[in-house]
Amino acid sequence: MNRRSFFRSSTALAAASAGAALAPRASAAVIDKAAADPAYKIKNSGIKHTLMGWCWKPMDTLVLAQHAKDIGLVGIEGIDKKYYPDVKKLGLGISLVGSHGFAKGPCNPENRDFVIKSLTEGIDLAADVGCKKVITFTGMKFEGMDRGKAIQDCLDTWKAVLPHAEKKGITLVLEHLNSRDSSHPMKGHPGYFGDDVDFCVDLIKQVGSPNFKLLFDIYHVSIMNGDVIRRMREHKEYIGHLHTAGNPGRCELDENQEINYPAIMKAALEIGYHDYVAHEFIPTWDDPILALRHACMVCDV
Repeated sequence: MNRRSFFRSSTALAAASAGAALAPRASAAVIDKAAADPAYKIKNSGIKHTLMGWCWKPMDTLVLAQHAKDIGLVGIEGIDKKYYPDVKKLGLGISLVGSHGFAKGPCNPENRDFVIKSLTEGIDLAADVGCKKVITFTGMKFEGMDRGKAIQDCLDTWKAVLPHAEKKGITLVLEHLNSRDSSHPMKGHPGYFGDDVDFCVDLIKQVGSPNFKLLFDIYHVSIMNGDVIRRMREHKEYIGHLHTAGNPGRCELDENQEINYPAIMKAALEIGYHDYVAHEFIPTWDDPILALRHACMVCDV
């Protein structure tokens, strides 16, 4: 090839590459807010879509549940237990039952009795309503905390409760939270002990029960650790629940945030995860139900 031919070929190749780079990916059209379909209903059954109720406040819980049913979600979580019977009448399951909250956790020995009582009550409630999961947390760091002792206090507290969970067929799921975002009390949790997902998995391994798993919150993992898909693959046998939200901002799963949710949902299927994926973002769009439909569309694999 002579010099002139070489440059002609190189120019053509560069133009083709630029065109390919500028061409929208299939997932980009779905993520874009403009692609939101006000009539969208979930088409696939690879994962079980659910939602975290607190994010849609002050919308009435039963109105939200009816919208969820219409879209094709199969569950709801993060709502007052008084709504459980009516939600179940709509045909939705309770995907996760609450317990002691993220602030007062077992890393602080002062919380041990409170955590055991809260988890025991959560386990009994979950069993009564046909839910298979109860959430737990490490709790917040405190002045004078010894890391090694805090770890042991966590392990001892969970191990005290797990025989009851195992007997009832309930799985405790430990949520990893980010400690970086201080802009909003529910966007980040500065001072949270379990703010490293690999550390949380290590705690789960030390507990050593099939009824103790990880709540892999994609938003929090993205902020604190990154490399989300690789971590999902590495920790696949320990993942018991998934949460979504856009980063930054804990917003919609649209083009204004950095997480590639279609790819992550496909990775979830590849590792054999077919359980609940709870949408836990704080809507900013004028129509919060359209935002929910859009999130389901983005994650519909």
